[in-house]
Amino acid sequence: MCLQEMSEELDLKMEKYLRGGAANLEVLQDKKLKGQLAHRENLYGKSAKAAAKFEKWLMPSEGGYLEAEGPVEKTWRFKQEDIGQAVDISSARNQYDVVLPELGPYTMDFSSSGQYMAVAGRKGHLAIVDMKNFEVRREFQVRETVRDVVFLDHQLLFAAAQKKYTYIYSPEGIEIHCLKDHGTVLRLQYLKNHFILASINKFGHLHYQDVSTGASKSYRTGLGRTDVMRVNTVNGVVALGHSGGTVTMWNPNSSAPLVKMLCHHGPVSALAFHPNGHLMATAGKERRIKLWDLRKYEVLQTLPGHANTLDFSQKGLLARGTCSFAEILSGTEHYSRYMNHSMVKGYQIKNLLFRPYEDVLGIGHSMGWSSILVPGSGEPNFDSWVANPFETRKQRREKEVHLLLDKLPPETIMLDPSKIGTVKPVRNKEKPTKEEREAEMEAAIEDVKGNITLKNKTKGRNKPSKRAKKKQEIITKVKRPFLEQQMREPQLSRKKQKVSEEDELPKSLQRFTRKKAAT
Repeated sequence: MCLQEMSEELDLKMEKYLRGGAANLEVLQDKKLKGQLAHRENLYGKSAKAAAKFEKWLMPSEGGYLEAEGPVEKTWRFKQEDIGQAVDISSARNQYDVVLPELGPYTMDFSSSGQYMAVAGRKGHLAIVDMKNFEVRREFQVRETVRDVVFLDHQLLFAAAQKKYTYIYSPEGIEIHCLKDHGTVLRLQYLKNHFILASINKFGHLHYQDVSTGASKSYRTGLGRTDVMRVNTVNGVVALGHSGGTVTMWNPNSSAPLVKMLCHHGPVSALAFHPNGHLMATAGKERRIKLWDLRKYEVLQTLPGHANTLDFSQKGLLARGTCSFAEILSGTEHYSRYMNHSMVKGYQIKNLLFRPYEDVLGIGHSMGWSSILVPGSGEPNFDSWVANPFETRKQRREKEVHLLLDKLPPETIMLDPSKIGTVKPVRNKEKPTKEEREAEMEAAIEDVKGNITLKNKTKGRNKPSKRAKKKQEIITKVKRPFLEQQMREPQLSRKKQKVSEEDELPKSLQRFTRKKAAT
């Protein structure tokens, strides 16, 4: 009985790693092809079985969610007090409130492993907190406005957008760099695979800075001031939300946006990207939250409500914050309410951020920062080669060297990163230029001139004038295809232009276009 249960459990785990259903090979007539496909299906089955066996050691933990008993009970009715009483002591420690009313509102950022947290108060308070030991590693006061903070994942360096310039600090609080070219920055984002720090300033200028080489590029967005900025971790594209309701996507290789899409009828207040890179959530001032499929640029779902901040967890939960209320949504294709949390009356939420590899949501608000438990939000199994929450100082140094060796160039930032490594498709033959056509025609004429041979005809029909006329007719016959093609091209371009103009007009105005006379 025990062996039977183990085999059934193994079969269930194998379904996760199988590449769909098995192919139907009975309909094939080619024996050679049939044997090759059968061998390949056998290999797929063996690899799935091996992956299911090793999952017990490589992925020992399983994520859990809140589950309601019966149709009446709802998960969003559970309070943090109820969750805190049901979890273990180490998880219950992640429920806390830090009240610093004179230095808020606060914004925060977690390191890629979730071991450290950087917090920044609007009134100049900066701190690094060790989340494993719940100790303040370093804190200091810069005595000026701080608008945003972000980790650089480079020996725990972090950047702070201050009143006039952006500064980079060491973990000990020592100022290392002053980035004056960025100007008065409102929002910061870091592309960890490319070692690029991206910022948007109050004049609407998007700035890229390579923190490993110092190279920088700056582009003018032309859409005004904005502080809504997020990076898609899958392809490295930076998205900006503007006051006109549009969202633009940028990379450091183009001075124009890769995508410009109208998402809302009012200003965009927040946006976030799903960890898979195919889903984007946007919030507008008209009290609508939209989920977009970035593969087709279509709206998947529209939810009522307003959000000052949005964030996706590693497992796909969506958190939104507005005023003193935070809501967590769950789902894959259709998102619905999963959890609610109300802050103390008067607390204004500034920033929401899920902690990596933990079921924890960090909340930065006007009176300090808080932390609540969100079961099922974090990835339960971490890869120590990617992000190790328990890494030592020696491992951190080795990781820095590996990251620099694996650094991706800015040219790899594109909307579809799967194109990297593929074969370039065969392009249609480009049209020859005017000079190339003339050279081809001259070569054809010279070739004909050298090969003209005229017969010796009877008296009166072999005059020099007639022989010259005959040669000219042969040359004209050779030139005729080139001249006809030259006359045909402007007509085709005019036709294409007319068709494109008709297509560009909206349907309501196409009836005013000039129509051809009926014959």
